[in-house]
Amino acid sequence: MIPATHAEHGAEDLCAAGMELYERALREAHVSSADAETAPCLVDFGLLYPTAMDPGRLKPIAPVVALHRMLRGTGDRIAEERRREARLAETFEPLMRIDARLTGTEDSLGVRVLSGLDQINSAITEAVSETSEEVLTIQPYPTHIRESSDRHREALLRDQNFLDRGGRIRTLYQHTLRNAPSIVARYEQLNGDVEARTLDEVTDRLLVTDRAIAFIPASKDRSVALEVRHPAMVGFLATAFDRLWRLATPMYPQAVQRPTLNGITPRQRAIATLLVEGHTDAVIADRLGMNVRTARVHIAKLAATLGSESRAQLGYLIGRSGLLDQEG
Repeated sequence: MIPATHAEHGAEDLCAAGMELYERALREAHVSSADAETAPCLVDFGLLYPTAMDPGRLKPIAPVVALHRMLRGTGDRIAEERRREARLAETFEPLMRIDARLTGTEDSLGVRVLSGLDQINSAITEAVSETSEEVLTIQPYPTHIRESSDRHREALLRDQNFLDRGGRIRTLYQHTLRNAPSIVARYEQLNGDVEARTLDEVTDRLLVTDRAIAFIPASKDRSVALEVRHPAMVGFLATAFDRLWRLATPMYPQAVQRPTLNGITPRQRAIATLLVEGHTDAVIADRLGMNVRTARVHIAKLAATLGSESRAQLGYLIGRSGLLDQEG
């Protein structure tokens, strides 16, 4: 029974009494069951458990084990929600098509829901087979790394057949992928008019064929996508690609190295921009396609270069330096 003085909370918001008792249990290897009455949440969360020889003595579970167990539970719930999203999309997609035909909006909307990687890849393959001029793509990450070997070979064959028909492929990546071996190897396997450029930040995945059909993700795990055929929407997406392309740095077939200005690298300038906007290290890492540890290393180097001793001072020094006014 939870004492009146102990409010209910989640494991991610461990109470002060629980944190203090858990720390003591870790240092002393055990606590008494009487001590745990002040923080019953520790037993509820499985952080303390009774010993077989002495039920009145509670031992702590290792923090790394507890964290792994809780994260695994969270991951399972997320995975189940994603499976539920896919099932809902699969269930309602044919119903949406019926409704669109009855209301006469299917042709005017020009949007089709694709559920599951097989259906998505099949639709893309069909669209590319009917394409004669260009394929524009934005890849926030090298998707072929996550693909099966069979799916990867199918994608390479699809692209090569398109190039053999005289088409051209333009792809945008993030700067963090400029030297990724998997990307370099992919381009070395293709023969034809292929070009790639990079930016500090790109949008989510996009594929446009002949500026007539576009594919965009409709779920975070890429299990649901939209096939867009409405001319205005496809035109908007293609124009957005064109503008990003003009801002991007060439990567393939001829790589252009971005200059370091006053000891500050292009990547550090990108981080500086996001720092001034007030973003956390985690958000900066996510937007620039790197892990948090790498982002923090760059932030530390940036601070050392500018002579900053604190986060607040770093933002001030970035603004005063004129760093963000320089073009790289």
